[in-house]
Amino acid sequence: MTQPIYAIGDIHGQLEKLQAALELIEADGGPDARVVFLGDYTDRGPNSCGVIDLLAEGLAGGRNWVCLRGNHDRMFSMFIEDYPRNDDRLLVGYHWLHDRIGGIETLESYGVAVPEGARIHDVHAEARLAVPQNHSTFLDGLVDHYEESGLLFVHAGIRPGLSLAEQSQNDKLWIRQEFLRDQTEHPWLVVHGHTQIPTPEHHGNRVNLDSGAGFGRELTAAVFEERSCWTLHPEGRKALISS
Repeated sequence: MTQPIYAIGDIHGQLEKLQAALELIEADGGPDARVVFLGDYTDRGPNSCGVIDLLAEGLAGGRNWVCLRGNHDRMFSMFIEDYPRNDDRLLVGYHWLHDRIGGIETLESYGVAVPEGARIHDVHAEARLAVPQNHSTFLDGLVDHYEESGLLFVHAGIRPGLSLAEQSQNDKLWIRQEFLRDQTEHPWLVVHGHTQIPTPEHHGNRVNLDSGAGFGRELTAAVFEERSCWTLHPEGRKALISS
């Protein structure tokens, strides 16, 4: 019998919600449950540092976890390189420390302030000192997708019509409308986040688990047994039916 696989949507610095989601998973599947995290651990929420700390420690301790890379995680990683880079998928005029992106909240969780009028090189120097090496290692070690039992876990989605080998990292981290509007059957049921919605949705060929934790809503934990899917709640499983 195929073992269940659990997944958690976009976390965005919400440590307490992540802890609660992991408790739901352990109650359903035990301490050795296989969990795939769909990325976007950072930005917007109050404790990106704590989220990365929990995940990095779990991986180091041998937890049966797979941590995917989200676009916000890539932006954070780019910023703390030797020379800070800006993700070219952002709108012109945007950058990781823009109010709408959430990088300032991430740095604040590490004790780095970004006062009005600050220069990027000064903030970058402080960030490089404040972010622990194991957090940088965690970010560098994230994977772009995970495939198992007819399921494809990826942060944003895939470009329809291309094989998995042909998919670019940019699409796996950033794609939206070309993927969301496509109703054709994929070789897998694609499980993704990235595009926040009020509640998780099953569209037949894909499942979106980004229920908007980064905007103050719930963080979704789900369980898959092959292509069957349930969301997890304190009272138990609730079937997520294809619309």
